[in-house]
Amino acid sequence: MSSLTTDDVERLRGVFDRHLDVGLHHGAQCAVYVDGSLAVDFAGGTAAPEGDETTSETKHLIFSCTKPYVGVVIHQLVEEGQIAYGDRLVEYWPSFAEQGTEKATITVEHVLSHTAGIPYGPFDEQGDKWDDWDAAVTAMEDIEPVYSPGEQPAYHAFNYGWLTGELIHRVLEQPVREAVKERVFEPLGMDDTSIGLDPDEPDSVAVLSGFEMSDRCRDVGEGLGIPAADSAAAFNEERIHRAVIPAANGIGTARDMARFYACIANSGSIDGTELLSTETVDYATQTHAETDSDGTLSRPARYGLGFWTGGLANDMFGTVSRERQFGHAGLGSIFGWGDPELNVGFAYVTNGIREESYEHAARVNAMADAVRLCLSE
Repeated sequence: MSSLTTDDVERLRGVFDRHLDVGLHHGAQCAVYVDGSLAVDFAGGTAAPEGDETTSETKHLIFSCTKPYVGVVIHQLVEEGQIAYGDRLVEYWPSFAEQGTEKATITVEHVLSHTAGIPYGPFDEQGDKWDDWDAAVTAMEDIEPVYSPGEQPAYHAFNYGWLTGELIHRVLEQPVREAVKERVFEPLGMDDTSIGLDPDEPDSVAVLSGFEMSDRCRDVGEGLGIPAADSAAAFNEERIHRAVIPAANGIGTARDMARFYACIANSGSIDGTELLSTETVDYATQTHAETDSDGTLSRPARYGLGFWTGGLANDMFGTVSRERQFGHAGLGSIFGWGDPELNVGFAYVTNGIREESYEHAARVNAMADAVRLCLSE
């Protein structure tokens, strides 16, 4: 059985504090569950450049780390027999595409594995409409495929959320924010996590800072290509904090995220609460799509269903990882993962957006490597 000693935790705290000391971000949280128990719960720095102290309860914008939370609800609907992975979206959302078109062949599994072929479109640039759910639905109905469905893995940065969110809405006749809260956050006791802020909740979300990329011999041309400062400015807006963007505006803590991954890593259950069956977890966290050059991110990628999977040199599960690890990144600032072999759930949450291909990956990998080294001793 894996475990972390008091000395291990102190050494891990040293790595965590070092990242703050050298100015990689203003504030951060790191949490680790081992065998179903919270073993690490660090917080440090400030919630803004000149803000209050970051605590374990400080809420952060977690960007695409929201995606797995929403994906779990889709998996639950499959378990309940309400949908199937091979079902076409038009079966539940007739106005999504005209029958007989290539777009009408997009399935639930295509969406979860980022192979739906509609990874980006005009709505990505219409930030003034992201808090209008009806506008998002219309945009998904109007969008045309960039790639043939099922062929080219291409990260659906925003569209993953609009597609899964509206599917959940139509099947359950319930808004996605409420469905994820009732089916994921509340059962797991993730009391500090939500998709967007609740209407009556004050906006105390940590302030994001976007940092320039350090000087290099060349630009590798990977990622979404959005300047970090622009992303920080957009997602610091209270309007965005209060919107429902199921692929990008989850708000939460590292402690809640690590608990989520601890549950999935433990075959879908923790403390007597079963989120998913063992069979579903095994299916969802295996690689379903792989590419040497993602159609959006221009780098190697492996996708499960709602999760990224490990084993690639460019991933963020550790400097060297295994394909059985699964998790997700959040725009150059956050990463969470589960490891079923070690029965570990890990989350590193910061308020500093950095270039993702190496700078963010380096700090996340350093923390992940430290955890795995301590567990292996």
